[in-house]
Amino acid sequence: MSRPSMTQQEQEENFFLPDLCDRQSVFFLVLIAELFSLVIVLVGSSLMAFDWMQLGLVSLFVQWVALSSAAILCKLRGYLRSLPQQRAVLLSYLLIPANTWLMSVLSQVWFSFNPQGSLLAIVFSNSVLTHVVIAAIIGGLVIRYFYLQAMLIARRQSELLHRIQALQSRIRPHFLFNSMNIIASLIETDPRTAETVVEDLSALFRASLHHVGNQVPLDEEFELCNKYLNIEKLRLGKRLDVQWDIRSVPKEVMIPLLTLQPLLENAVLHGVQPLPQGGIVEIRASYSHGVFELTITNPFVEKGADVESGGNRMALENTRNRLAALYGDRAKLTGYAEGSRYITRLSYPYPVKTG
Repeated sequence: MSRPSMTQQEQEENFFLPDLCDRQSVFFLVLIAELFSLVIVLVGSSLMAFDWMQLGLVSLFVQWVALSSAAILCKLRGYLRSLPQQRAVLLSYLLIPANTWLMSVLSQVWFSFNPQGSLLAIVFSNSVLTHVVIAAIIGGLVIRYFYLQAMLIARRQSELLHRIQALQSRIRPHFLFNSMNIIASLIETDPRTAETVVEDLSALFRASLHHVGNQVPLDEEFELCNKYLNIEKLRLGKRLDVQWDIRSVPKEVMIPLLTLQPLLENAVLHGVQPLPQGGIVEIRASYSHGVFELTITNPFVEKGADVESGGNRMALENTRNRLAALYGDRAKLTGYAEGSRYITRLSYPYPVKTG
């Protein structure tokens, strides 16, 4: 199967040249240009005899060159993004000294004290060529920095994706093993229901393979969890009761695929299954101050107090690692007993733009 073409969003994220039209980028560009102007003036004078007039003229020229170069690169960013990367890097670099050459010639013509001089002499004058050489050196360093930074970010994203895929692939066999046991128990007693379970399981894995390593909307994750719980209900019957309470969670909130399934599996296997009368699994989701929180509550059984034993410990640890890889240290996954109930709480930051 051929690999799908890179989406526009992926091209935007992987492109080496930042958005120089962004306010923050313009602010830092102006600041750096002014500091560079200050260095140039300090080299030609001293602190005791600082030439403020010279600083004003140098700042005017440097800011003129810097902002015009940024504007050109900003306007051409869409075109540069469509080019092969090496060609885009080369063209971005050449635009900086070329623009500096043009700005230097214009400044020499407008502020020249010798209007009788020929244009050719100005174009190839020592001051103009000096400006071009300086711009070529600085522009090369800047473009090189942008390129290396983009390569580093792309490498980190690739490593993160492979890590998430590896963790997710370790969860899938565990889920498949338990699901196949459920199907096997139904084949002789209820073949038609077993066929339905196989179809649901196929839908689960089809969705999982389609979104490998990705985040999915909460509704889609809840639907996958319902498919799993329906299979467990066929095995446990009325012993398993599931209650959902989802309050005011924005639809924009995303979650790593198959994050909740291993948590629900622990709740069923360690909280409901050991009890002859079964029990209730409560799932509550909420969103407040940019943080999504989900709580799973199930019966607490003394013999199953250590819910992270054996293979389930690996599933929970994988889930913790996936959340930490995507959301950092603010992502939390904790479990604790409270009376006759065991509570698993998951939370991570997910800012949602409003308005």
